Amino acid sequence: MTNNSSNTNNSSNSKKSKLNKLAADNSIPSEIKNLISKSLSRRTVLAGVGGAGAALALASCSSGSGGGGGQLRWANWPEYLDLADDGISFPTLTAFIEQTGIDVKYSEVINDNDEFNAPVQPKLQANKDIGYDIVTLTDWMTARWARLGYLQDLDEAALPNKVNILDSLLNPTFDPGRKKTMTYQGIMGGFGWNKEKIPGGIKTVDQLFAPANKGKVEVVSEMRDTIGIILQYQGVDIAKPFTEDQFMNAIDFMTGKISDGFIRQVKGNDYVQDLFNGDAVAVIGWSGDIFQLALENDGKFDFAIPESGGTISGDNFMIPMTSSKATEASTLMNYYYDPVVAATAAAYINYVTPVKGAQEAMESIDPELAKSEFIFPSASTLSRLKIFRDLTVAEETSFQTAFQEASGNI
Repeated sequence: MTNNSSNTNNSSNSKKSKLNKLAADNSIPSEIKNLISKSLSRRTVLAGVGGAGAALALASCSSGSGGGGGQLRWANWPEYLDLADDGISFPTLTAFIEQTGIDVKYSEVINDNDEFNAPVQPKLQANKDIGYDIVTLTDWMTARWARLGYLQDLDEAALPNKVNILDSLLNPTFDPGRKKTMTYQGIMGGFGWNKEKIPGGIKTVDQLFAPANKGKVEVVSEMRDTIGIILQYQGVDIAKPFTEDQFMNAIDFMTGKISDGFIRQVKGNDYVQDLFNGDAVAVIGWSGDIFQLALENDGKFDFAIPESGGTISGDNFMIPMTSSKATEASTLMNYYYDPVVAATAAAYINYVTPVKGAQEAMESIDPELAKSEFIFPSASTLSRLKIFRDLTVAEETSFQTAFQEASGNI
């Protein structure tokens, strides 16, 4: 998304004005008014401390008093929740704690699904506490946890806002009826780039790997996004039963770009830091990350769905079977399925919201964002995005192994 740096301060002040106006609306519950009144622009916050400083500050922050005990412990990805002007606390989460009395330890510890899963899976197998009561993992890893019996049922009585989930998300193959999971956010995979270095932008894989970008391209370590985009470039429909040979052709393409020196690294969510500091100028990455970088850096970065097709998936709230806090975790999910809360968070993180009514709520917060195709994609935009098809257990093992070997992680 493109932002004009000359409009940065005016836009920030405008958003504050809209938020204050919304907070004065007597039809909105008092706790929601409270979070809105505290919500200042991420642009103001992170421009002050700089992207690197902000990332460092956020890496270990939590709401609440710290430690385990009676807390609800939530593991999430970096920069995936609204941030207050102190650069540490999260207004919607603070309001939840004040409203419910449920203390929450919030940890931004998920950089990559496999990386997060590796140390906790042995504990799940042994039915030992993994240190979290709610985790937010991507569809395919969610499906694995569901298949292996690592998830427990949601407390439906504590989750009346479940009716607000988009119809298209209600019956995934890994959890029909959403008995064990709820979508947290939708994720678009595509191209991100530094506009100062690549003023013409990137719309195709050929442009991504243009000679001028050699050595400064990174791709995400989520196989379904990186290989999914390469497969579509090669003319393969990733939503349909493609063959192992077709998959391996995409692996060979990526391997070639690594050996030729075009791809400098295959990384988790920390690819964002490399874009910020200039080590990378172009990426296969995620829409919300790039949008936030643009806000934090006067519109210096941009995002586009590839002409040959991008990817879409979801990250999911879920409760590990080792947690004793199913009711508290379900209460938190219910809170984030309130349309006003969902819209307030979406105004900062700019990922696809899964909540019915959030677009109407966004009209009062930021009418421009209510039109955003990256938060509320139209049918036309969705037609350019594909969900990577379900893999068999054997395919998941062999495909992921091939990807990890090509990435240099095995």
